[in-house]
Amino acid sequence: MERAGLRAAQESVRPLFERTERFRSYSPTIISGMIQTRAYTTAVLRNTQRRRGLADDVDAAVEVRMLRQQLLNTQEKTFAFLLEEQVLGTRIADDDVMTGQLAHLLTLLAVPNIRLGIIPSSARRERQPTEGFWIYDTAQVSVELVGAYLTVTQPREVSLYEQAFAELSALAVYGASARNLIARAVQALG
Repeated sequence: MERAGLRAAQESVRPLFERTERFRSYSPTIISGMIQTRAYTTAVLRNTQRRRGLADDVDAAVEVRMLRQQLLNTQEKTFAFLLEEQVLGTRIADDDVMTGQLAHLLTLLAVPNIRLGIIPSSARRERQPTEGFWIYDTAQVSVELVGAYLTVTQPREVSLYEQAFAELSALAVYGASARNLIARAVQALG
């Protein structure tokens, strides 16, 4: 997927996002790409580019991702994002970038077609945190692993991810409680 560079990888998924009406994302490690700020995206993609020894097309890849985020303004689409609480405190960039990213999450709490849930680290769970995944309607799941991306399309397997998302959603806090967790993460930055 990244052989042709990070920009091409970002462009390759745009049609999938455009046709998806109900998008769900679970992220145990970093903030999901669709809700990243420009600065946070730059840090994430720069880290990826360096770690994987890819050509430096980070600026172009960031532009493509920022354009894709405009889909968040499409009221006919719904978006649900679940983040593990530790994601809020995982410093993938400097404090200014992290503060800006956390402030952006606070603004998203008020967007009608976006549901942002934070799974508190204190949540009692039967399901362990799992790999990050994205569900596109009921047709496809993308899973990001250390060395590869998986595409799941078998209905039974897609259903397993939908079940996992529902279970994780039940553990999450929303609204004022999510706002409090984000505010606490901002305070921890100093």
